[in-house]
This record gives sequence, C-alpha cells and structure tokens, in this order.
Amino acid sequence: MAAEFPGPAARPNGAEPLCEARDVSVSFPQPSGGVREVLAHVSFAVGAEEVIALLGPSGCGKSTLLRVLSGLAKPTSGEVLYRGAPFEGLNPGVGFVFQSFALFPWMTVEENVEAPLVAAGKPPDEVRARAERVIRLVGLAGSEGAYPRELSGGMKQRVGMARALSLEPELLFMDEPFSQVDALTAEGLRAEVLDIWSEKERNPRTIVLVSHDIAEVAYMADRIVVLDANPGRIRTEIRNDLPRPRVYRSPGLLAMVERLHEVITGMEMPDAAPPAAAASFEPIPDATPGEVIGLLEYLDARGGREDVFRIAEETGHAFDKLISVVNAAEMLDLVDTPKRTVLLDAPGRRLVRAGPAERPAIWRDQVLRLRLFRQIAEALDRSERHRVSREFVLELIAMAMPQEDYDTAFARFVAWGRYGNLFAYDDAAELLTPPE
Repeated sequence: MAAEFPGPAARPNGAEPLCEARDVSVSFPQPSGGVREVLAHVSFAVGAEEVIALLGPSGCGKSTLLRVLSGLAKPTSGEVLYRGAPFEGLNPGVGFVFQSFALFPWMTVEENVEAPLVAAGKPPDEVRARAERVIRLVGLAGSEGAYPRELSGGMKQRVGMARALSLEPELLFMDEPFSQVDALTAEGLRAEVLDIWSEKERNPRTIVLVSHDIAEVAYMADRIVVLDANPGRIRTEIRNDLPRPRVYRSPGLLAMVERLHEVITGMEMPDAAPPAAAASFEPIPDATPGEVIGLLEYLDARGGREDVFRIAEETGHAFDKLISVVNAAEMLDLVDTPKRTVLLDAPGRRLVRAGPAERPAIWRDQVLRLRLFRQIAEALDRSERHRVSREFVLELIAMAMPQEDYDTAFARFVAWGRYGNLFAYDDAAELLTPPE
C-alpha cells in the first residue's frame, strides 16, 4: 500500500511530466551578509491525473518549491519546465490557491473571481460566464455581491479556489489552503476539491498541495513527497494507492497516517543523539521557553512519558510545531525521545518541579550547554564595558548556522537567554548586557 522510492525526478506512470523542476536550488541573501540556502538540487516531476502532497518540517522549502514551479519565484540555479519547455514569468498551466486567501478587499466575490480573467484579456461575455460557473462550482452562488470582510474563512477560501479555477488551469497548486479555517470546514473543502478534480473532462488534471497536516495528506494525495530541511531536499516519496473515496477513520487511511508519522518522526526525532559539539551548532528550534516548560508539565502529569502523536492530539498542536518543541527540550537535555516516546529526563523533572523563582536558573544551566550561548556569556565577561552588539551575535549565528534565517535565529536566541537571566537585551540600542 505505501511504497517508498527515491526517484527525485520520478515520472508517474512513465508519462512525460506536465511540470518539472530540474536540479533546482534557491538561496536568499541575509541582512548581515551571506546567503541562506532554502532548496538544494531538487529534481521533481509533476504528472497528469494525480494529487501530490509536499510534506516536511517547517522551513524545508515546501512553499518555495511550489512557488518556483508556478513561476512566482525564480530558482537561483536549475530550470523549471512546463510540458517539456522552459517558460518566462508565470507558469501558464498553473492556478494558485494561497494560504492567506489573498483576496482584493475592495472587490466583491464576483469581481475577485473575474480579476484574473480580465487580466488574461478574455472577452467580457466569457469572463462573466466563467466566473458564474466557478462561483457555482465552489458553492458560492448567491454571494456574488459580498465583500471579503463579510465572508467567513471558509467562504474566503472558496473565493480563492474559484479564482484559481476560473482560468481552467491544468495544474492547481495549493499552499496550505485549509490551515486558516476550522476543522469541519477544512474537511468539507478537501472533499469538494477532490470532487472537482475527479471530473476528468475539465481541468485541473493535477493538484499539488503543500501541507503540514499528515491526516490531510493521507486523505488527499496519491503521491507524497517528503522533504528534509536546512537546506530543503527530497528525502523520499511514498505512493498512496488507497481507493477513493477515502474515509478518515478507515484502517487503511489510519495505517497510512501511522506510516507518515514514522517517516517524519525518524527524520526529526532520531534515536541517536548527535555529538555534543555538533548539537550546539544546530539551529535553535521554533519554541519558546514557555512552550518547552508546558511540554514538561504535560509529561510530568502523565508519569514522565507519552507517545508524541498522542501529545499532538491531546494538546491540539500542529505536528510540526510539537516536533519543534520536543526538539528544543531534547537539545537542552530535558527530555529523551526513544522511537515515538517522549521521556522526561532528570533535568527536565527538576525544572518542572521547581518553583517559578528557581526555574530560570535551571534553564540557564541547560542553555549554557550549547556553545553559542556559552560564547556570548564569555564575550559579555571579556568585554570591557560588558556589552555585546546584535551584529556580533548575528555573525556568530551566520558562522554556526549558515542555513538559518539570522533574524529569526537571533529572536529565539534572545528569548531563551532572557528567560534564563543569561543577559538582558536592549531592543532600541541592539545591545546585550549582563542581567540586572
């Protein structure tokens, strides 16, 4: 049922792909110099009559890859083809549904849907006819005169879908399209998108979906492309041959969800801890001290151990966010993660059972196990005026974590250091000083 295969440029069913990335890399310049490599040598083919999902941790370049394939972003190197040929500007075969709806607030539903048709130079009669058809198709008939401010999140996303479908694209690209709506609305929208795709006499022929929701991916996708991060690369592909229509609680779909969980967990929570010297140079995970302590409190209340997927389910955290919190706790030696279990370690138990006044000192001890924090603490001690500039820290981050977004890494560094009273930070002067 779930076959894994490498094949970075695999061609489904042996057919010529509709769209293809060949050896694509994407880098962005950083404020303090250097570049951040988001994608590295990615080759990826999109075939006809399939639903593809791009899955992976935050920052792995899923959305960037989608934008490169659509022509919304240019690769730093490599090439992108539509029907075997390079193209300039936007990919002519792609319709795009954005996570944030991206509607024109001053336009009605009808005007938002008509906008790309007008821009494409379609005759007025065809503009009206196409807009009317897709508005009815996505269930918005009767709301043509409403403005975005008058619509629910689900209705806004329906407008976004109608706008993308109005040009009858061969390829429908969707960037986390259901993440801004409630669970029940998202479930209905997924089914409707698949119903539209299944009408084979009309486009879209293929859907490419970016998602962090593993159940959503298992429900929708025929082919699941899993990416690694820092920089983004294709790790593996998984074929999902479950028959349609699929049922969320069916044994087959639950088994696929379990398989995807195992793949993602193996990528992001490896059983073997990296060497201490290397661990200190890992990117600071996307987690606040409060989120890490919340995880420790959760574990302590459950005897010090729990399955990572049960934690995600019970706390309502998106899986990739929870993984970031778990990785932060493990980086600080507060938890251990054998297989899928998260175990409270002795320092974590000591931290969570300490009073509010004692917790920062324990956090400080754990943070100072990481070399970046030790270097800054030593620099504060050595500095004649006991000051360290933001630029100095950014340079260290650039050397230690060249793939990171430096500003984001700095913000996380400051949050962790402040909580442990390792230093104070003056935002206006952009200076770190010893704690008061």
